[in-house]
Amino acid sequence: MSRLVRIPASVSTGSGIIGLDEQLLGGFERNEQTAPASDGYLERVAKYIPGEVLAFFIVINAILNQVVQTSGKGALMAGIPVMLVAQASFLVCLILVPLFVWYVREKGDAWVINAVVSTLAFPFWTYALGATAFSDHWDGNLAAITLATFTVVSGLIAPRVSQPKREERTVSAPPRTERRPQLDLVGPGPA
Repeated sequence: MSRLVRIPASVSTGSGIIGLDEQLLGGFERNEQTAPASDGYLERVAKYIPGEVLAFFIVINAILNQVVQTSGKGALMAGIPVMLVAQASFLVCLILVPLFVWYVREKGDAWVINAVVSTLAFPFWTYALGATAFSDHWDGNLAAITLATFTVVSGLIAPRVSQPKREERTVSAPPRTERRPQLDLVGPGPA
């Protein structure tokens, strides 16, 4: 199983009738590339969550939240206001989401769609987790509603079926190598 959402396999060019393709091709196998299976709705929902970057953000946010709880929102970290550090860490992690998706991509992954949806999901998840950057505007009910809504909608976003290139569309059978018996048209042979 891939970490990212997979591009669905292209539509098969076969007839769909078992045995007919073998008969039509004269025993020759078609040259098909096996494409990975596409992901279902629930798999897409799970794969669009930027879990690794969220885990990193949770650690940073816990440190910032501890500073805010002990010293207040006007606290300084190395002379920089904590709220500015919280907003900067949010933006850095938001930028890390598509970079991470690009880094873990494999052949057959729809990494661009995954990067876009995961980047859009990141603010919803951080708001729901109570990010320090959103502490002035945080509401638990709103966080639950927005996260649930985005999660349900994100599963509906699926990559398109990959279309084979023009060269791959034509399936040509290799020349026959078997020799058929030749008819003797010269005359009757010895009996």
